Amino acid sequence: MAELVPFAVPTGSDKTLLVWELSSGPTAEALQHSLFTVFSHFGLLYSVRVFPNAAVAGPGFYAVIKFYSARDAHRAQKACNQKQLFQKSPVKIRLGTQHKAVQHNALALNSSRCQELANYYFGFNGWSKRIIKLQDLSDPEEETENEDMVAPLQRQSLKFFCALEVVLPSYECRSPGVGMAEEPLDNLEEGPLSLLMKRKKTQKLAIQKAMTDAFQKLQIVVLESGKIAVAYRSCEEVTDARTEEELQDLIQVCGEKD
Repeated sequence: MAELVPFAVPTGSDKTLLVWELSSGPTAEALQHSLFTVFSHFGLLYSVRVFPNAAVAGPGFYAVIKFYSARDAHRAQKACNQKQLFQKSPVKIRLGTQHKAVQHNALALNSSRCQELANYYFGFNGWSKRIIKLQDLSDPEEETENEDMVAPLQRQSLKFFCALEVVLPSYECRSPGVGMAEEPLDNLEEGPLSLLMKRKKTQKLAIQKAMTDAFQKLQIVVLESGKIAVAYRSCEEVTDARTEEELQDLIQVCGEKD
C-alpha cells in the first residue's frame, strides 16, 4: 500500500509512539534530546514530548513521539521496543491507542514545518517558491485623504496580500497559494524605523500564509517500493491511503529516496 503524507499536523494513532520505563536519572530535557536522536533515524519527527510518571507509577518518565509517516512509526516501534537504547534498562514502546469516538480535524502545518517536510522528502533543491504578487492593501494615500471620515482603529493598520506558487520541477507540479496578513499601527508611537520593520513583518507573514495554503494542496506519496511521488488536489477532500494502481491518475513518480 502507498502512504499519503499530508502537510498537516499528524493526528493518527498509527503515527504516535508511547515510550515508557525511561530512567529517572537524566532530566526531561536530556531525555528529549536522546529520544530525538534515536528516533529521527527512522523518519522525520513532528514532536518529542517527555512527561514525569504519575506518583503511583514511581520515579521516571514517559514520552509521546509523533512521526509524519505511519510507516516510519511502525519501523521504529519494531526496532526499539524492549531495547536499552541510551540507558541501562530496556524501554517499552507501543503505538498509540485508537479512540474511534474521537475525531480530529486536520490542522495545517505552519510554513516552517511545511518547508521542513518538503526538504526531507524532496531535498533542499527539489522545490522552490515563486512569488506572483505581493500587494500592499493598506492604501495609505486614501486614508490620508479621508482622515477625518475614517475612525482611527479602522485605518491604522498595515495589510498585505500575497499570491505565489510552490514549484516541484522534478514532478512537473505547481501548486498555487494565497495569503493575507494585517498588522495594527499606532501613528502616535510609530517611528519610521518601527514602521519599516512592521511592513517587513507583515509582508513576511503574508508570504508564509500563502506558502501554507499552497502546500495544503499537495500530498507526499510514499510508495511501497520506497519511491516518492506527489499528489495534487485542489479540493478539500483528503484520503488516507490508496493502492499504487489507484494513485496512477494523481501522481507522477520520481526517483527513489535514499
